[in-house]
Amino acid sequence: MKLDPVQRRILALLQKDSTISTQNLAEKVGLSSSPCWRRVRELEEAGLIRGYVALLDRRKLGLETCVWVRVKLKKHSADVLDRFEQAVKGCDEVVECYELLGETDCLLKLYLPNLEALSSFMHNFLLKIPEVDVTNSSVALREIKNETALPL
Repeated sequence: MKLDPVQRRILALLQKDSTISTQNLAEKVGLSSSPCWRRVRELEEAGLIRGYVALLDRRKLGLETCVWVRVKLKKHSADVLDRFEQAVKGCDEVVECYELLGETDCLLKLYLPNLEALSSFMHNFLLKIPEVDVTNSSVALREIKNETALPL
């Protein structure tokens, strides 16, 4: 979908604050409330806006440790990948999972309380998945940038 400048501005503002009132949003993009509301509805119906969420502070929730886990699977077949995906989708600690090209098959992003929780995750979950062959983990020392807003 090709976006006009007003749509881009609406999306940029909603990415920064999805609780903004229609009136305030309309003022900031130079529309009256009704046309602005219709524009937002169009963006929602087109699937550009998937939903509205609250962004939580993981550290205040005790999730101090960010870990990236690279996973190599034993075989490269659709059924092996499907079984792995189903297992990962059911795991709350995995906040992101990507299938990759190259030596690593999948990349997992985890938020955990500490390294002991990582050990538990590895031994009680990930290494018990029969399709997993090799794993390699990297622990983030500090977060430099973590943005949820997409570039428009």
